[in-house]
Amino acid sequence: MAVDQTAQVIVYGYHRFVNQVRRPDTEITPQMFEQQMQELKNRGITVIGMQDFLAWKRGEKNIPPRCAIITFDDGWKSQYDVAWSIMKKFGYPFTLFIYTEGVRGGHFGGGEAITWEQLAEMRDAGIDIQAHSETHQDLRKPYDKVAKKRLSPPEYEQWLQNELGRCKETLEQRLGIKVNCFAVPYGFYNQHVKDVATHAGYEAMFTVYGQPITYRSPMDSLGRYLIEGNKPKVFADAISMIAGSGSGGAPVAEVGSSNIASKPADGETIRNPLPLITANLSSFGAIDPGSVTMRVSGLGVVPASFDPKTNMVSYQVTKKLRDKCSVILEAKSGGKKVEAHWTFGIEETGAPAAAASASASASALWRDTRPCLPKPSRPRPSASLQLNNVFATRR
Repeated sequence: MAVDQTAQVIVYGYHRFVNQVRRPDTEITPQMFEQQMQELKNRGITVIGMQDFLAWKRGEKNIPPRCAIITFDDGWKSQYDVAWSIMKKFGYPFTLFIYTEGVRGGHFGGGEAITWEQLAEMRDAGIDIQAHSETHQDLRKPYDKVAKKRLSPPEYEQWLQNELGRCKETLEQRLGIKVNCFAVPYGFYNQHVKDVATHAGYEAMFTVYGQPITYRSPMDSLGRYLIEGNKPKVFADAISMIAGSGSGGAPVAEVGSSNIASKPADGETIRNPLPLITANLSSFGAIDPGSVTMRVSGLGVVPASFDPKTNMVSYQVTKKLRDKCSVILEAKSGGKKVEAHWTFGIEETGAPAAAASASASASALWRDTRPCLPKPSRPRPSASLQLNNVFATRR
């Protein structure tokens, strides 16, 4: 069947629901969460289920022009006790991304963790349950925080297989479900992680580099907007990215970031918070020079320069960027809209001091706070987009 290729989807990620926010990077009050769910309804954004989204991406099913997917990470008990009742009120579907050793009884399953019995109850109610790794670690690094040892190359390969493959197998066997989606812990990944995820049987892989998802968005790097309790602008900015979209228009031709030689590159982490952003738009075709537009997360449309002779577009950032930054380039070629987008990271300052503090307390507090604590070797990046960043973030 012919599906609407002009539809757009935004994916939100949440963690813990508390009455008093102490860790805003991963916590939100029930009141704010309910207000955000109401805002989706007020703005005419349809909340769809994960499997409907995948069916649309496969060309099997249509979805409304403007959609949102709601996801909850890790497996906190408050997702069962608090968030679920709010979602029932609106009749919204949602997805749980579970890391299996964080379930009650697992190595990191403390008192605030969800139980297998609660997961089974949610499964029976039609809640979609997907994978978030086995132990919630940076999958790029050869270190096993359970065994507390650095891994040799062969050990790392086996460990990585377990983090992606055994997690999927455990969820499928314990709950009798099909797991076809994976959310990358912290949003940290590389090509090898993507290859292992594909080999493990995942159809889609989600990152934390929030950006509108289109019909042609690559399935191995689908961005989510992670919401922070003290930064409601992230939620609103995500809606604004698809607020003007509608059905019936011509499909947008999407060009992969690897075809535009973007700098900083997609997935790169830089130290300079004031970078020169450049890209080569030769792959866009015959461009109307006046139609070239660059959007930078947190800044909106910026006064980028375009050279028709070289097809280079550039913009010198004048306001310091933080954490993650997404860039969207748009232009018209042959009367049709062409688009490319990518995300890069900005290294946080003051990392050594923060890391030392985190290392001192991580051992004592890990079982209670679970994946919210910073990793000992470096501070954990912000759990969501910074206030001034529309798209970015991690986990």
